[in-house]
Amino acid sequence: MSEEKNRLWNECLQIIKDNLSPEHYDSWFSPITVQNYEDGVLTLRVPSAFYVEQLEGRFRNLLSLTLKRIFGRELRQLKYSYDVVKGDDETNITEDRKKLQHQQAGEMHNPFAAREYVEFDSQLNESYTFDNYCESKSNKLAYAIANAVASNPKCQTFNPMFIFGPTGVGKTHLIQAIGNKMKEVDPNSRVLYLCARTFESQYTTSVRKNAVNDFINFYKSIDMLIIDDVQEFAGKTATQNTFFHIFNYLHNKQKHLILSCDCPPSELDGMEPRLLSRFKWGMTVELSRPDYELRKNVFLMKAAEASVDIPMEITEFVAENVKDNVRELEGVFVSLLAYSTALNQPFTIELARNVLSNSIKTTKKQITFDTIVETVCSQFSIDTNALFSKSRKREVADSRQLIMALAKKYTKMSYTVIGAKLNRNHATVLYACKTIDERLSVDKDFRTVVSKIEESIMA
Repeated sequence: MSEEKNRLWNECLQIIKDNLSPEHYDSWFSPITVQNYEDGVLTLRVPSAFYVEQLEGRFRNLLSLTLKRIFGRELRQLKYSYDVVKGDDETNITEDRKKLQHQQAGEMHNPFAAREYVEFDSQLNESYTFDNYCESKSNKLAYAIANAVASNPKCQTFNPMFIFGPTGVGKTHLIQAIGNKMKEVDPNSRVLYLCARTFESQYTTSVRKNAVNDFINFYKSIDMLIIDDVQEFAGKTATQNTFFHIFNYLHNKQKHLILSCDCPPSELDGMEPRLLSRFKWGMTVELSRPDYELRKNVFLMKAAEASVDIPMEITEFVAENVKDNVRELEGVFVSLLAYSTALNQPFTIELARNVLSNSIKTTKKQITFDTIVETVCSQFSIDTNALFSKSRKREVADSRQLIMALAKKYTKMSYTVIGAKLNRNHATVLYACKTIDERLSVDKDFRTVVSKIEESIMA
């Protein structure tokens, strides 16, 4: 039954996705899951009461029609389950307000009125843990600090924790691992993970619905707030101001804030200065691009999780060639496994090479004039300063001409620009290129030397 209800709900999501913008779908429907479907009663799990208000106010018709179409007449009632803010008077919705909401919903015969309050949903991916996070020199500091924050929530030394790094280096995994560890240490803690874009979308909607206070009060109730991709706040002044007040409240209450970004705070554009200063209050740590050992260990871990035995030579081959990020490496593993299964082939270097050619976007190395000069001078043991002099020594003149020819071949520089680099005119460069071409056609030894230089330039 569990698989059936999930299948039906996924069909509903597909229809909803086709009728909404990607932003609205990601903000309001991606987080929803099916909690139960029994005796014609469907219970959807949503993050908060705020979600229910938005679904009732904005998407009621779309959701109702979709559910009827997919679930059919067997669906008699729709319920929601979510948590309620409790404890602090400032962050609590009054009983009168809740009763009024129920009365209004009842008068309208609203199917969304049936509600059930259960454990707080942290929106965390439980598969993101410290146990399956590969550690290496490139992430050792971030890993250690993250573990310390989660293991000892009372310590405020690293609050807030601001983690930055390029796409695909493991930021999302690490910050969610903190949340999952926090829940393990204190199961009753209110930990919430979400992307900055989702926060911004929810805030914008709350303004339209005149529910900003409820929005702010909900976030003030969090024990650990984890925001991914805070660079998405750039240029959103109103959202930044609201988050600034939430940030201050949580920090003053010694609640933890974990933030991730694609760059350090000093390079964030479009941010309010006072919010940037808050980002720098605690610990700022970088996640660098994965080193070779990390890439190899990630590949081995993925193979172990899939119970697949991949030869070490293939693991090393992939680790040497997929250098940008861990996400790309995981994609290569999935593709390699799929190719091997579909074609019924063993794991070989040739298969891995084919997968990489389809999965990894390769770019040609940028060859500069300075690279050519350094390589040629190194080959002939020439002082680079001699190239710019009036010296007519054979080895200097030959090197100068070869540099001109190679610069014309491997760069987009014009004859005039190449000449200017070496204090010569464009006619001299034309003559040099012609001379080198003629010499290559008749001098085998010279061709060998030039080939060696070109290989070094391209490496």
